Formats: sequence, structure tokens, C-alpha cells
Amino acid sequence: MEARFAELLAAYCLEAAPGETVLVEAETPALPLLPHLKRALLQRGAYPLFRLGYPGEARDFLLHGGRWLEAIPEVERALYEKADKFLRVLSAENPLEGASVDPALALRHQRAWRPLSELRLQKRWALTLYPTVGYAVGAGMGTEAFRAYLERALFLDREDPVAAWRELAAFQEGLIRRLSQGKILRILAPGTDLTLSVAGRTWVNSDGRRNMPSGEVFTGPLEDSAEGEVRFNLPAFVGGRRVEGVYLRFHRGEVVEARAQVGEDYLKEALATDPGARRLGEVGIGTNFALDRSTGLILLDEKMGGTVHLALGRSYPETGGRNESALHWDLVLSLKEGRLLLDGEPLMVEGRFV
Repeated sequence: MEARFAELLAAYCLEAAPGETVLVEAETPALPLLPHLKRALLQRGAYPLFRLGYPGEARDFLLHGGRWLEAIPEVERALYEKADKFLRVLSAENPLEGASVDPALALRHQRAWRPLSELRLQKRWALTLYPTVGYAVGAGMGTEAFRAYLERALFLDREDPVAAWRELAAFQEGLIRRLSQGKILRILAPGTDLTLSVAGRTWVNSDGRRNMPSGEVFTGPLEDSAEGEVRFNLPAFVGGRRVEGVYLRFHRGEVVEARAQVGEDYLKEALATDPGARRLGEVGIGTNFALDRSTGLILLDEKMGGTVHLALGRSYPETGGRNESALHWDLVLSLKEGRLLLDGEPLMVEGRFV
């Protein structure tokens, strides 16, 4: 799997070219992938620069970083300015490593280091995930079963993975044509009745070049349009902790009530990040039916066919969204017992496109 995975990342996601510097960030559990990735990038004439963290390094930085939590070292800024492309490989040994850390620390650091995130977003970037034991345990799966699950999600079980991604992209393009003709989305499910406007906004075809695996179309809803309530029925690992059973009520686009069954302290801190954190920056629709069960991993679960997700915080400018925030947190809702309506007409019913 590793050799084909590396080839997909280097050739399809990054389109690495001669003379480019590619900054690769990963943790030690991803070590089996890295030699293949190094070779694949070098063979394209790119220069791979690896930053390899140890398990728990992010937690240690939050606990002992002191002034560096809010002061960006010049060497970090220079690295992000000089790199041409970025690849981040999510590869935590334990996705709950930060569960005992005050969530305010992480969100304060995220807010202060936002300029680096902005630098990365201005360039070519990709985000992927390596199947660690910790992710398998969190998903309630055996290690080999989780590895096989991810392989299918990446389309690495297909004879030509790139052709499979292009086929999904073509389906999503048709979905976007349909969505672009509408103005109002309504999400209906147990505990959920939410409407929002996407009039005049641009839908983006997420075909695996930024997120791998992918399989979604998304846009930025009008910032003051969200009205109603939503109960997210899929859990998530976020900020080094588990958050589950999130309920939000919106009025004129702003969160006016929020609670969670698990991780409510993180939810409250996230909403307090800045004024933009209480508004939506994204609505997305999952299309990857190779992903068919919840894992708690947002990168995977938000791409599941039959789901919708809403992101609190920052909009992607290419959608026309204008919400600004240091936060961008995707929350996922399965519609296996729900419906998604576009201008009152069914678009998805019980997890299937109409």
C-alpha cells in the first residue's frame, strides 16, 4: 500500500515538479510511508523536507511552550514562506493525547499562529492520513481492518486510482451543476431542522487534490442565513480529545445555543475563539461511499457518502464566503435517517442522492 499511496500523493495530490520544495509534516507512526514518499518526490525533481514529530509532541508544546504559544519564531515563518508546497500526514499514535490539556491553550495557540495557516493556504497543500494503531482503536476496528478500510477510501484497491478519482470528480461536477441552480438548503434529521442560503456562492469540487481521501462538494453559506437547530450524530476527535453529541441552535447565522454530550468544554472554548467562530464558514456534502462507517476522524467522516457537514469559523475565499476566524471545525451529520432539500426539493433522502 505504501508505495502506491506515496505515488498518489506526489503525482496526483501535489503534482510535484522539478525545483519545488515540499514541506512534509508527519509523526513517527507514519515512518513506513516516508521512504516511499521521499523517493516519489525526488523522482519528480522536487526537494522533500521532512518535519517528523514524536507522539505527544504537540501536547508538550502546549504545556511547556510559554511565550512561543503566541510568538511565531522567525525560522518557522521563513520555512513556510520558502516552501512551495505542503503535505501534512495525520499520524497520531493516540488521537486522545491532548485530552487532559486545557482546550483554551490549543485555541489560543491556533489563533496566534494563524498567519502560518494563511501562508499555507495561499500555496498548494494537501492533507492525508496514515492508518495508525491509535486511529484504528478510536474507530473501533482492528489494525488490519482499518488499514484495508483506508485503502478502499483512497481507491488504492482499484487498478487505476487516479482514474477512479477523476470518475468521482465528474460525478461531483454534475452535483455542483444541480446545486448551483438552487438557493436554499434545508437539513432535516432527528433533532435537526436547519436552513441556510447558498445563493450566489461557488461550490467547490473536492476531488482528492487537497484532502486524500476526499469525496465532497462544499461552499460557504451566506454568513447571516443559518436559522434553526442541528444535532450532529457522529463523534469526532478534535483538539486531542473526543467530542460527541454536539447541538447548535442558530439565529440570523450566529450560534445562540450550544451544548455537547462529551467535550462541551472544548465546544465552548472553540466558540469563544473569535467573533467569526460562532458563524458557519462551510457546508459540505459527502460523496465517497467507500467510506461507510464512522471513525471519529473528521478527514474521513466528512467525506462519507450520505452525510453533510458544517464548519464553524473560517470560510474558504474561493467559495465566496467572507467569514473570518482562526477556527475551522467541521462537524458531521449522517442523513441515514434524514433528508437534504434544495429549494424544497429532495436532493438526498436517507443517505442516498435522489
